Order: sequence, then structure tokens, then C-alpha cells
Amino acid sequence: MGSPKVIILTGASRGIGLAAAHFLLKQKHNLVVVARSKGPLDELKQQYGDQVQILTGDLSDLSMGQKALDLATSTWNRLDGLILNHGVLDPVKRVAQADPEEWRKAFDINFFSCVAAVKACLPILRENKGRIVMCSSGAATSAYSGWGAYGATKAAMNHLVATVAYEEPDVIAVSMRPGVVDTAMQQAIREDHGTVMDKDATARFKDLHSKGELLKPEQPGHVMAQLATDAPKEISGVFLPWNDERLAAFQNK
Repeated sequence: MGSPKVIILTGASRGIGLAAAHFLLKQKHNLVVVARSKGPLDELKQQYGDQVQILTGDLSDLSMGQKALDLATSTWNRLDGLILNHGVLDPVKRVAQADPEEWRKAFDINFFSCVAAVKACLPILRENKGRIVMCSSGAATSAYSGWGAYGATKAAMNHLVATVAYEEPDVIAVSMRPGVVDTAMQQAIREDHGTVMDKDATARFKDLHSKGELLKPEQPGHVMAQLATDAPKEISGVFLPWNDERLAAFQNK
């Protein structure tokens, strides 16, 4: 491994983001970890010490990206990677019952926060030939009843990645589909949203859970972490699944 890199990681307090944080920190990289929940971030700080800087807040506050960058540069005087892993599934409603203001809030959290963070970090990432990794979803390209807002934000995210890759030849930008992972979001799908979603889709997610076939957060999380340090130029601008053959070198680690 080369010299330690400095990476901003959002949604770092649980699930895929927390798995990515542990992976990167065990590899001796330095992280600015960002989330709403402070407790898990404090635990990372306690375990890894000076490798970790903490920023808590709601990423719908569009100043959060700049704050994370300022924390990285004031501590380590550089930035090499940006992982945007935060997001919400809500509102889970069919379009006929949709509240446009709830959709606006979802876009603020899931998408406009990413635009703001990318804009803030681009100058230093361009200078350091850095990487941007966004955690997208299969819902970006496949429709699910009730997931219109979520899927639309992820589709917009994928286009943002493609645009950044096109506009910024010195920055590698990738969006990753993490698969069906054993996270709090999957629990909410099973327990709270069955009346809105189609029965077949709900049954599929419940079946994966009952059979123990949900992915562990570490599986996509470790791939996402390595994309932030070593994603190759040829996949810049691409939306691809965590287990894509082009990412074979990053899997099972």
C-alpha cells in the first residue's frame, strides 16, 4: 500500500458506510466521517484516534460538504477521495399520493447535497487526481412502487457522476450499486412499507432475509472503500454493481 490517503466519507455511522470506514482506517488512511448520529463516529475516533475527524449534521444543509473539506484540509492539508454514501428511502408513497415537498426534501438529502459536496471538493481533487464514489441503487434504473422519489434521486446521482467524469479528466468518478444489503433500510422495507410496495417485491426482500441471503455491509462496503483509493480510469463515469467483474480485484477483501 502507498502513503495514507485522506478521504471524506458520508453516511459513516452504520451499514455500508461504517463498514467502509473500518476498512479504510485499518488500511491506515485518514477519514473525515460525516453522519447525523454522533455515537458511532465517536467510537471510530476512540478506536482509530488521529486517523479520524468527525463532522455531525444533516447533509441537506448544503454547507456540510465545504465544512467536511475544511476539516480535511485543516487537519491533513489534502484530500484524495470523496465517498457519498448517505441517503434516505422516504417518502415511500405511490405517485398518486405523492407530496412534492417530500420529494423536494428527498432530493435535498440524496442529491443536492452531493452536488454541493462535489463542487466544494473538485478543485483539490482535480489537483490531487482524486476519486469520487457515490453509493447509488438498482432503483436508479428499475422502478418499484412507492420508491419514485428514491429512484429519481439515484438516477440523478448517476448522471451527476457521468457528468463529472466527462467534465473533469483529472478526477475519477464512479457510482456503485451495492445490492440488497442487510441494513436498517432493508428492515424498514420489510416492516414498514409492505402496504405501499407491490406484493412480489416485498416478498422477494422478505425471502432474501429469511434465507440469510442479504449481503453483509462489508461486501459492498469494502469495494466502495477501495474504489475511493484505487478506482481505475476506465470505469470513470460508470454506474456498476459492487460485484461487477471489473471490480474483481476489490472483492472478497
